[in-house]
Amino acid sequence: MNFLAPQELIDELGIYILQYDRAGYGESDPNPKRSLKSEALDIEELADLLQIGSKFYLIGVSMGSYATWSCLNYIPNRLAGVAMIAPVINYLWPSFPESLIKEDYRRKLIKWSMWFANYFPRLLYWWVTQKWLPSNSVIEKNPAFFNKRDIDILETIPGFPMLTKNHGKTSEVIVMMVCSHLQNKLREQVVFDTLRGDWMVAFGNWEFDPLKLSNPFPDNRSSAHIWQGYEDKVVPSQIQRFVTQKLPWIQYHEVPDGGHLIVHYSGLCEAILKALLLGEENLSYRPRPEVFVS
Repeated sequence: MNFLAPQELIDELGIYILQYDRAGYGESDPNPKRSLKSEALDIEELADLLQIGSKFYLIGVSMGSYATWSCLNYIPNRLAGVAMIAPVINYLWPSFPESLIKEDYRRKLIKWSMWFANYFPRLLYWWVTQKWLPSNSVIEKNPAFFNKRDIDILETIPGFPMLTKNHGKTSEVIVMMVCSHLQNKLREQVVFDTLRGDWMVAFGNWEFDPLKLSNPFPDNRSSAHIWQGYEDKVVPSQIQRFVTQKLPWIQYHEVPDGGHLIVHYSGLCEAILKALLLGEENLSYRPRPEVFVS
């Protein structure tokens, strides 16, 4: 995927952006034993093999953010700071009150998808490989998943730019991008198995409750951030707000008219890097106050 930060900022701060294919995606081998912990250990092993230093910054986008949560739990000592962009949430996290998620239709969709993926994987494989199902072009512009600004992005960019290779200059600051390369190859069994396994880990029972994590940066020399679109139809902003209320050490930023594809919005990647590396807050992304009318 592309991380649209200005080259001038990258050069000025001496940033080396490292993007990698998680297990089973792109050119990485599948891991049939994928787990929350394996995601974190893969990142740690990659950092050690590339000798990028004892600490690095981590940015997780959408599905890739569950690997970021895993790193906060399993290898917090390796993190210089983290940012999660439109991160997925798991409705099985025990700290979620029932009143918050009871009426959320996405919870029901995930529950049924998990049931099929767990008990009837062959039926699910048959279903998703049928040629009469909607194509990616139809799904990408579906208003049930994306708001108006997202659809404008999709009309500008022909599909998700997941496979573009960027080469940055090696320097002092390491930013690791956790990305899920969702390719249009579901009819290949290995791709289906990877997506199914990834889904099962992301939305299954976790070994820890993220909402009970302690601050890995108690000296305030580093920071954690969540960036969210207020109009996100994939991950509701109300739940992200609850997460950051439970974890006040995570700074919450909100794009007022943003959907799920905020990482592609002009200017956002620059704001993310400045907040993560310099501690600079862009007031345009302060969350709007909640107003209740009785």
